[in-house]
Amino acid sequence: MANETVVCTYRVRPDAEERFAGLLRAHWRTLHGLGFVTGEPPLVLRGTDGGLTYVEIFTWVDGGFGLAHEHPDVLMIWEAMDPLLEDRDGRPKWEFPHFVRVAVEA
Repeated sequence: MANETVVCTYRVRPDAEERFAGLLRAHWRTLHGLGFVTGEPPLVLRGTDGGLTYVEIFTWVDGGFGLAHEHPDVLMIWEAMDPLLEDRDGRPKWEFPHFVRVAVEA
């Protein structure tokens, strides 16, 4: 099975950005330290319109996604993130679509 890249979208409450940013820094370090993601650092983006939104893009190793959902260190971070986020404009507080890389010719 191919590694899957996840595009995490977090809709952060305006009063929670500092706390959220600290958890986000710990998020990938924890996933990487546990061997659940590839060694390529995540791409992290902060939205500039439509409310405070962060996007984190990284790639799971084969089986990493399932392992992360069972590991207490990861679950602790996700549980701490949850109250710092908000549903907005009919969208959920966080989304995690997964993708596989498609080869295209340049």
